[in-house]
Amino acid sequence: MRRTITATTLILVLNAMPILATDLQVTFEKSGKGRTLPAENASCIAAGGKEAAGNNRSPALSWSKGPAGTRSYALVMTDPDVPRDLSLLNKDGTVIARDAARMEFTHWMLANIPTAVTRLAEGADGDGQQQGGLPLENTKHGRRGQNGFAAFLKDGPYGGYMGACPPWNDLRIHRYRVTVYALDTGRLMLPDAFTRADFLAAAKGHILASGAAELTYTINAKALK
Repeated sequence: MRRTITATTLILVLNAMPILATDLQVTFEKSGKGRTLPAENASCIAAGGKEAAGNNRSPALSWSKGPAGTRSYALVMTDPDVPRDLSLLNKDGTVIARDAARMEFTHWMLANIPTAVTRLAEGADGDGQQQGGLPLENTKHGRRGQNGFAAFLKDGPYGGYMGACPPWNDLRIHRYRVTVYALDTGRLMLPDAFTRADFLAAAKGHILASGAAELTYTINAKALK
């Protein structure tokens, strides 16, 4: 027998369907003019047309509560605007064009963040310049992964936050994007020194929701023109 679906029946069916999780709302609690990263959160600042060491304080962040079933969070901060040709960085007599080839670079990573944590105070995972970065260890706000400097610098573990430091000769304004993930597991299986690639592989099939926020930063005055 053919069943006729009335408008009332359709409404009842739709109301009974599970609601899919919306994206997390991620917020930088401080920003500069035009949604820029504050200088105190950068690892280098402008100085005489080049650069000087910055305060390198991890930014204050907050995010909305994950959907039902969330057992942990993870956080990744990346810069998708790093020049692919690293030989051009901070080179006298060289200008890096806005349309030069780019790659993504990881500045900060935390996994296994407890569900009770939906805010990180400024400086919570990095405050000041530290040779080799912070230890790769569990903290009260999550387990530290390696930032991108570990791939080509061998003087430390490079855990914790490493702030913005775009080349002083780059004409592109860099974007700094924080993505927070809500996961259905309290503990991802990760190697001792895990990278962003390791995290994404371990998190596959466990992500219930995610959200991102972005600020920009440059130390090249010519990039603002």
